[in-house]
Amino acid sequence: MQNQHWAIFLDNSSNKNHLLELLLKTQANLPKKLEILKGATGILFSKLAIERYIDEEDRHGIKVLTVDTEQQLKTMSSGEQKKALLKYILSSNFDFIVLDNPFDNLDIETQAQLKTQLEFISETMIIVQLVSRKSDLLPFIGKFIRLEATTLRFFQRKKEAKTPNAIKSFDGKIPLPLHPMEFEGPILIALKNVTVSYGEKIILRDIDWTIKKGDFWELRGNNGSGKTTILSMITGENPKGYGQELYIFGRKKGSGESVWDIKKNIGYFTPSMTDKFTGYHSVENMMISGLNDSIGLYTRPTEVQLRTAQQWLQLIDLWKMKNVHFDDLSMGQKRLLMCARAMIKHPPLLILDEPTASLDDKSAALFVALVNTFAKESQTTIIFVSHRREPGLQPNHIYQLDPTEKGSLGRIV
Repeated sequence: MQNQHWAIFLDNSSNKNHLLELLLKTQANLPKKLEILKGATGILFSKLAIERYIDEEDRHGIKVLTVDTEQQLKTMSSGEQKKALLKYILSSNFDFIVLDNPFDNLDIETQAQLKTQLEFISETMIIVQLVSRKSDLLPFIGKFIRLEATTLRFFQRKKEAKTPNAIKSFDGKIPLPLHPMEFEGPILIALKNVTVSYGEKIILRDIDWTIKKGDFWELRGNNGSGKTTILSMITGENPKGYGQELYIFGRKKGSGESVWDIKKNIGYFTPSMTDKFTGYHSVENMMISGLNDSIGLYTRPTEVQLRTAQQWLQLIDLWKMKNVHFDDLSMGQKRLLMCARAMIKHPPLLILDEPTASLDDKSAALFVALVNTFAKESQTTIIFVSHRREPGLQPNHIYQLDPTEKGSLGRIV
């Protein structure tokens, strides 16, 4: 059934929403080569689809993917959520499935399991895979398309359909901070024999991790291994840090510090943050707002702030788009801007949580190049969290969480 399955290669400038509308709703203007899908019922397999089911469950109490369990969908790991969606699809009478970045936010083991399941499904159901990362292409697919803006171009061979690579480095120095955020002492964060449990379930066990000034760490671990738990303790948001040997910026957790005392020293970026910026803020104002820790810009910027924003936007090649609305940027451009915004004050600690999820190969390579530049040209400590082994990423250290029945153990790789 290989010749029934399609791979549609796209990048972050492709109009994916238009494509999904065409495949799953209107279908009237489907190209002749895709007429096999006309009149067929399809379903979207994506993080966005799961978020819609979570919203239905939260707001209206409608359980679709979790009817056979008391657990809420939003409390499941990414892997568990996608398994629940796949189970629902198999129990329903859909003719085809559209896979939108199905392997994002999944660890390597869970990716392998999902690939095996999809190959089994491909024997009885048509699969259309939207491919942003070339390494994600499913091996049983035999037909190839490239989406250029809203135009579908058909190819005989996958080599011709793949979007070309365009790797770039960042020239010049990153701009200096307006007001250096100095931290005294060599150690920013220290976890000593830290154990975290929820009820009888142990999440982390005997974690020893020391993060020093200027370090560049990659944090790895399977879905559910406790990466998010560790990050929430470092940012001061998780109360499980109280009473433990947890030291954040030189102070033991619970010694009178406020969450603001902690967060003012941290630059943080995760892709979901872009959802908060729904207003019509310009690119320039978005960058300047990072100096004020605000969402958008509501006070007149100083000349120094304007100059600093210009230097950062020139570095990431967005200066010519300074007056463009943030919403009108491509996904890759948004991520670069938000990463630079998190770094604009040169915080002692920069946390990047799954920052390349859903990016195409070109945009991911640009993002990685920018992060490497931060590490080389500043004293900011970086923690980069990703399930992918991003090509070109140059961490000095790797901290690995290994799940066991009695909680995840940590080790330096």
